[in-house]
Amino acid sequence: MTKQLRNLLFAGLAIVLAVACSKSPTAVSGTPILLGYSNWAGWWPWAIAVEEKLFEKNGVNVEMKWFDGYVQSMETFAAGKIDGNSQTLNDTISFLPGENGGEVVVLVNDNSAGNDQIIADASIKSVSELRGKTVAVEEGVVDDYLLSLALNDIGLSRDDVVIKGMPTDQAATAFAAGKVDAVGAFPPYTGTAMQREGAHVIASSKEYPGAIPDLLTVSGDLIKEHPDDVQNIVKTWWDVREFMVKNPKKAKQIMAKRAGIPIAEYEQYKDGTRFFTLADNLEAFSEGEGMQHMPYAAQSMADFMVSVGFIPNKPDMSKLFDSSFIKKAAGA
Repeated sequence: MTKQLRNLLFAGLAIVLAVACSKSPTAVSGTPILLGYSNWAGWWPWAIAVEEKLFEKNGVNVEMKWFDGYVQSMETFAAGKIDGNSQTLNDTISFLPGENGGEVVVLVNDNSAGNDQIIADASIKSVSELRGKTVAVEEGVVDDYLLSLALNDIGLSRDDVVIKGMPTDQAATAFAAGKVDAVGAFPPYTGTAMQREGAHVIASSKEYPGAIPDLLTVSGDLIKEHPDDVQNIVKTWWDVREFMVKNPKKAKQIMAKRAGIPIAEYEQYKDGTRFFTLADNLEAFSEGEGMQHMPYAAQSMADFMVSVGFIPNKPDMSKLFDSSFIKKAAGA
């Protein structure tokens, strides 16, 4: 090979490298986008994206960061230390506005349809009998919200019960050990709670359709700086859902492993989580009356959360939802 030809080849290689390095720093070869998720049945499928390298397939470099504590994941996101997180709508409202340009909902994974539960001992037959009883719950988040909804329905409030605040896994363990009278929990911790003899469900998210949407939220800065990457993350979710349909056995194995439970236990939670279709997402992001429309649901939730003291004031939610990514994914 002549020196001139060798120099031309080196020059060509330099051009290719320069083009590659000029791409977004969140491209596959660059700094990863950090997305948080924790132990909830509607978010376990993200483990499939990791295991099957579906993010890479869509040309986006994502690191799914697992949090043992749900609240820790939200606090980390609100502090701007990760680029997005898996969380419920009511909890997203609680943490507004957050750092990094605020928190923006770009995808609805599912609605809780019975998996969030208030579980009581054998002596308590209904929510009304919780008066004066001790309830273990992770304060200020999803199942405390469910407890407040259930109490409000019968004219009671959190002031009528004794709240024992602790992380959900610890709350379920405390209830199973007979240390409290009731517990608010979600899978897989409901399985722990139900190990107590006589334990039974006295209220669940099944009675409150649309009250607990489970979401992917990302920072406003990520949307502003890397909208194509956000689009590819949303696309990856639908690839995950397709994988779950086409490969149910392997999907269950991956999700059960991530959750730290046997596949048989995973099967118990399927009906309590209603995964959303693209059509469901389009409806959820649209304006309208009813809890199936997130803009309406968010206003209703915020009003309720202020009334029960979860948040001091109703936050500005004008930039909370960005429907553009779902619309593009649906070809709408």
